[in-house]
Amino acid sequence: MKIIHVILALMFLSFAALQINDPDPLIWILIYLNMVALSVMGFLKKYNKLWIGITAGLYLVYAMFLIPGTMEWFHSPDRALLFDDLAKMQYPYIEETRECLGLVICLVALGFHFFASRKSTQG
Repeated sequence: MKIIHVILALMFLSFAALQINDPDPLIWILIYLNMVALSVMGFLKKYNKLWIGITAGLYLVYAMFLIPGTMEWFHSPDRALLFDDLAKMQYPYIEETRECLGLVICLVALGFHFFASRKSTQG
């Protein structure tokens, strides 16, 4: 389990570093650094279920606002634009889809942290 926490912490730290050139870097750096903190806490077995729950709720609400853009991308004729750096300037839904996918990755990790915290308190 500790290896997974380290991998998650390093992954989210690299995600945060990549946000420096993003159109809205501050919020995304904070989102990913929050995930780093939760991963480090998991490594130390110092889970905070309330923090995990509040974070999951906030990220889920934010993702819901991005769903329309994600659906627009899903129905677009060229879904490969998601990986095109210039496309985010032409089509706002590309950036919204990327952000939504980032939040989904966070939510999956939060689910892992929640279940790891339950296992930690049971055993």
